[in-house]
Amino acid sequence: MMAGDNVAMSFTVTVLPSGVRFLVEYDEPILDAALRQGVVLPYGCRNGACGSCKSLVLEGEIAQGAHSTKALSRDEQSRGMGLLCCAQARSDLSVQARVVSGPGQMPIRKMPCRISSIVRVAPDVAVVRLQLPAGERLQYLAGQYVELILRDGTRRSYSMASAPQEAEQLELHVRHLPGGRFTDALFGATQPALKERDILRLEGPMGTFFLREDRACPIVLLASGTGFAPIKAIVEQMRARGIERQTTLYWGGRRPRDLYSNELCERWACEMPNLRYVPVVSDALAEDDWQGRSGFVHRAVLEDFPDLSAHQVYACGAPAMVEAARRDFAVHGLDEGEFYADAFTTEADLAGATA
Repeated sequence: MMAGDNVAMSFTVTVLPSGVRFLVEYDEPILDAALRQGVVLPYGCRNGACGSCKSLVLEGEIAQGAHSTKALSRDEQSRGMGLLCCAQARSDLSVQARVVSGPGQMPIRKMPCRISSIVRVAPDVAVVRLQLPAGERLQYLAGQYVELILRDGTRRSYSMASAPQEAEQLELHVRHLPGGRFTDALFGATQPALKERDILRLEGPMGTFFLREDRACPIVLLASGTGFAPIKAIVEQMRARGIERQTTLYWGGRRPRDLYSNELCERWACEMPNLRYVPVVSDALAEDDWQGRSGFVHRAVLEDFPDLSAHQVYACGAPAMVEAARRDFAVHGLDEGEFYADAFTTEADLAGATA
């Protein structure tokens, strides 16, 4: 092979068991190539931190890029697993992965937006509403996310907390991460601070975390912290569409104040006959006078549902919670294909990334 030949080289990727095929360029992430050609595979962060796109390479060779070892361990790599968001093909490939229908019908767009309001709902959480340009709407599925594009081109991902029928404005739930370029500016920790009427750019919708409506089985919605945002959108979508599947919502926080929309959830439980709400707090202080469930939120699910074989689960929040739920729920009968997750990763989650 002569120098420069790599530039024009492409390979065929076959996705099994569906048999769907697409082409990938030599230096192109496999997931990017799939999405570019309308093939939607499971994905979340797109930066090697969450593990949503982890797939088994059945045939062929890949070059695995930098990633978090929490998303893909060395043992998993040795068994032929790869993260398609940060892997490149080095031959024709066969990979085992689900092809997701639905998101591919929603065009990914870039557009400006204006901050219409910033409301602190907890010491470290703000609800931010973004106004889209006049006459513009963003088509998306409840549960998906957008990327905010900062002035230096870096991106930050946030799930829409508003249901699609409210798509002229987008609601985001943002937790302050000290030292974070975007959140420090939003919370006034650095100058210039972000404020109402400031202009941002966004791109979306993205992600394969959304409600599958082709089933009638009971649903468990599981959130920790601001992982509540896409869960809120899903509940509001269910309500708007009259979806009456038996649903139990578990929301966990360290202290009661972390459940910043607790009253809204209680109101849903009163107004939606098929929805039950279970708040869970792990580290309440005496001054909190917490009388509800305590401990890890995913363990509360297992206390109530020791057999999950007939359920679908939608989990969103800290990667540690999502992975613990994935592992423990499988032991309690949950079909792997019925566990849908969106792990909220941060730049810190990529610290110590390995090539």
